[in-house]
Amino acid sequence: MNIAQLPILVLYYSRHGSTRKLAELIGQGIDSVPGCEARLRTVPAVSTVTEATEPEVPAEGAPYVELQDLEECVALALGSPTRFGNMASAMKYFWDGTSAQWLSGALNGKPACVFTSTGSLHGGQESTLLSMMLPLLHHGMLVLGIPYTQPELMTTSSGGTPYGASHWSGVAGNQPISADTRALAIALGQRLAQTAVKLRST
Repeated sequence: MNIAQLPILVLYYSRHGSTRKLAELIGQGIDSVPGCEARLRTVPAVSTVTEATEPEVPAEGAPYVELQDLEECVALALGSPTRFGNMASAMKYFWDGTSAQWLSGALNGKPACVFTSTGSLHGGQESTLLSMMLPLLHHGMLVLGIPYTQPELMTTSSGGTPYGASHWSGVAGNQPISADTRALAIALGQRLAQTAVKLRST
């Protein structure tokens, strides 16, 4: 008898691909935990030009998230590039539309983690991670970080924080993901999935 895999939502926004690469690594960590399956989703860009619209299906990459994805997931990894030390407006716009899920408690008690990428090494990684935690806390989620038992936190020079996974992508987005960043992102995905499994078994 096949037991259904626990769906873990990896929700991200990425303009140039760096945050998407982190999302894929976190998804790899999730998929490595028996019984868990990463579900990668993104959000459409927003524009100050109100007539501008995005196609219903992205031209490439993950499909757009639906509110049902939030309700069905057992855990959530949330990622965005930094915008002046904050999450990108496209991701903020999505969360601003989750009042119904907040009222129903759809995310209450589910584990969550956050991740980001920046163009400059000190471009607001930690403040962006903290900004993404705020709506998750309002939804009653259990926010996880990366513990210092993960040795790469002490050696990384390219990203990675106790608040979540991060990557210094460079202004042109051409900095490769380092071995330390890769290890931290995969470990974060594993920790999220392992926590979801433990919570489901209690």
